[in-house]
Amino acid sequence: MTEWNPSAATGFVPSGFAVRPYPAERYAPLADRIGGILGTIGDVVFVQAEAIVALEAVAASVGAPGRSALVLVTSPYGDVFGRWLEAAGSDVRYLRAAGPTAIHPEQLNVALEQSPAEVVYITHGEAATGVANPLEHLAATARAHGALVVVDAVASVGAHPLNLDAWGIDIAVVGPQKALGGPAALSAVAVSTAAWASIDGPSHSVLSLIDLKRDWLDAGRGLLPGTPDPLSFWALENAVQTFLVEGTDAVIQRHAQASALARVAVTGAVGGLGIGPSPADDADASHLVTLAPVPVGIDIDDLIARARRLDDTISAALGEAAGRFVRLNHTGRRANFASVASTVNAYASALHGLGVAVDLESLAGALDGSDHT
Repeated sequence: MTEWNPSAATGFVPSGFAVRPYPAERYAPLADRIGGILGTIGDVVFVQAEAIVALEAVAASVGAPGRSALVLVTSPYGDVFGRWLEAAGSDVRYLRAAGPTAIHPEQLNVALEQSPAEVVYITHGEAATGVANPLEHLAATARAHGALVVVDAVASVGAHPLNLDAWGIDIAVVGPQKALGGPAALSAVAVSTAAWASIDGPSHSVLSLIDLKRDWLDAGRGLLPGTPDPLSFWALENAVQTFLVEGTDAVIQRHAQASALARVAVTGAVGGLGIGPSPADDADASHLVTLAPVPVGIDIDDLIARARRLDDTISAALGEAAGRFVRLNHTGRRANFASVASTVNAYASALHGLGVAVDLESLAGALDGSDHT
């Protein structure tokens, strides 16, 4: 075992390096700017942890003994949220997508007619499975049945349209580390008046939204309770400001164009083999990642290892798509022509090296025919 030598580490941190405290008066305006991105004038609270903690806090807050809930599952995160609701005592049912595809309002309507639910949980855009659920219409269906609508918008914020107030969404969890290009160490939760009225606890807990309401919202939205990390809040403020300067519509459009280009390019490369990106319907596709197929007989680990020599953002799909698709990342600052061209070419090159008859001419044509988003 090598002992740490402080004298050898003097150059690791610049001399005099320090992070300025984040002023207490900046928290509330930052929360309001995030609310504007989400399309809500309601409450937005910060959770000083990555978004998975915020999601568990929401489950602990809306879950209650005997409270019925319907969880829409289009990725592993739906199952995780459902287990948290069960742990809180809720009676949970699951509406599962048939493979890596979206769930549509008519499916939700049938499920709620068969068995009503007080809470409906929806994941909006999926970075795990490349799926985007039609949130506006699903929320309208859930509201028509009198349900509280809870949304995981961690990945979708900034990449897909969101309008919480107009769509009747009661709770939404967002993470800044994807399309917003911010830090992963913070997350935020938007909570409607109706949602606050339905939350009884927990209290005096790191998973308590009630504590955040009492100790921050009701106390005038000054200094956050606990020990806020100033570096993360400066990073979040910078990401939000950068996002707003570019413009919400422009960022969403950039992600939509990157997704469309990636899907066309993947189809050009392997469409002749009778395979293509997932989900099959463009309308069900997330703007965050594109799922590219792994041909029969190709080892996915070998494919990823080869592809990552050229683009190290390529990774395996999760959930129902696991083992059959790889994820091509075009999230945040990667939502542009150069990144899409890089990741699709890396995928196609890896397949070609494994002996797959990739149509490189069609791939080049798809990229050349784009408007270079």
